[in-house]
Order: sequence, then structure tokens, then C-alpha cells
Amino acid sequence: MPADWPGCSYEHWADTCDTLHAHVQVLGKLAARLAPPEPQLQHAALRLTARGWETAPLPAPDGSGALAAALDLRSHEAVVEHSGGAAQRIPLTPDRPVGDVTQDVLAAVARLAGPVRIDPAPQEVPWSVPLDADRDHARYDTGQVADYFAAATQAALVLAAFRAPFRGRSTPVNAWWGSFDLAVNLFSGEPARPPSEDFIMRNAMDAQEVAVGWWPGDPRYGKAAFYAYAHPAPAGFGQAELPPGARWEAGLGEFVLDWDDVRSAADPRTAALEFARAAFQHACTACEWDPALAASAAGAPPALH
Repeated sequence: MPADWPGCSYEHWADTCDTLHAHVQVLGKLAARLAPPEPQLQHAALRLTARGWETAPLPAPDGSGALAAALDLRSHEAVVEHSGGAAQRIPLTPDRPVGDVTQDVLAAVARLAGPVRIDPAPQEVPWSVPLDADRDHARYDTGQVADYFAAATQAALVLAAFRAPFRGRSTPVNAWWGSFDLAVNLFSGEPARPPSEDFIMRNAMDAQEVAVGWWPGDPRYGKAAFYAYAHPAPAGFGQAELPPGARWEAGLGEFVLDWDDVRSAADPRTAALEFARAAFQHACTACEWDPALAASAAGAPPALH
């Protein structure tokens, strides 16, 4: 298996994964609080960059410029930066509780750009201790984080290549801090009824879409995997012809292709792209999207003139 496509399934690094997940939620809470609201909650999304998880530039609470926060997964630090040049760094050490790091990040924000209040309740996770009081999650194995970051980087590049030729509205490769996944969402242009009145569902899923993403797994599904789903999905949606190894997981309501199957392929990138494209084309057919719009995702990006 290629060294730059390492294993990172949740079942093998659960304690560190949960700690890292809690840390990124702090960044997400800052984005949700400070960024101007956008459709499908895009303002709250983070990005995976060449150093780790990061916010976009956010309005400084005191009006002094822009603020950004990041988890540097190379130097293993939380970083808060101001557009004026000042920065604060908080070490992510092997046994430091999430609550301590959260308090230090918020203090750094206050020093650089003015105080900000966030809702410290964690979201979309099985634990409920507030982030600024969380002493349960402290495990941080730098080697496991490095493997995760290498795997996530490869996955993000696959998702970006899949999205590139699509001629409709789409998102960038978002890093979602609630579900701890990377995803691109491609839209048909038609509205859709949200699947529930839950705040996230009501605001994030009000348009017809196909999502393709990747995550390291969680307690429900312990394996890292690429996934794909459509909203709304018609009856029988799970019946599809997909590349070898890909399958419908009824408990998740998604098509999945396990990361270990991808990384063991002769060409991991091609294997992952074939899954993304096949799942998308099936979804477009099943959901009766405009054929021309659906076909655009199978082509090359537009030529530069």
C-alpha cells in the first residue's frame, strides 16, 4: 500500500480521533458565531489546508480586521491569527484535556481580536460535556494524527478533482466539524424539503443535492470510507451498479467504499474517483436531474483561454 495513503480507521485510533474532533468543534463554533450566514450553513464550514483544519478569515469581534483559527497538524498546535500580523499558538500535547485547549483558544481570540461567546455544547457526537469543561478527551497521539492528516489530504484532493468539471452550483471541499468529515455537495438547482425540523437539517438540506465525502469513521461505522448520498432519495435508491468493493449501507443511508479498499488498489486515486463518479451518475439518474448537468461532472474541467 502506498505510504502516503495510510490507514486511519476510527477503530484503531478512537481516543485520539475523538480528541481531535472536539478540537475542531471549537474552530467550527467560532466560524458559526462570527461569519456572515450563508445558504446550507456554508459559513460554518471549515477547510482542510496544507497545515490542517482552518476557518476562513472571520470578522474580528472588536472590528479591528480579520481573525482566523487553525489546528496545525504538522506542528501540533492550535493557532489564532489576526490580519494585523499578531498570532498566538497553543500546544496540542499528548495528555492535555480539550477543556484546557478550548479555554486557551478563546483567551487567544480575546487578546487578539476581542472576546467572543460560543455555544460550548458539542454537536453530532455521543458525548455532551461542554467543550470548555471537557476533561474526558485528552489523548493526542501525534503519529496517529499525522496518518489521519495524510489520508485526509489524499481524500480532499480526490473530492476536489471529482467536483472540478461540474457546471452547476457546488460547494468547495468542506471540512465539517460536527460529523468530522470532508465533503462536496453538488446541487441540481431545485429546492427540497428538509428531512426534519432539526436546526441543522432545516438549514443545510433545503435543496436537491448529491453529496460525496470521506470520513475516518465513528462509533456507528468503525472504518474510514468514502461515501455518497442523494437528498431527497427515491425508493429503491440503494440499488446501483458501482465499482468493486462499493456497497449500500442501509444503516447509514449511504453508499460507501472503505478506505482500506481504496488504499490497497493499484491506483488509489483512480479507484476513489471511479466510486465518486459512479455514485453521482446513479444519483442523477435515480433523482431525474437534468442530463446535461449530470453529464458535466463526467467531463474535463473547462479549458482556460
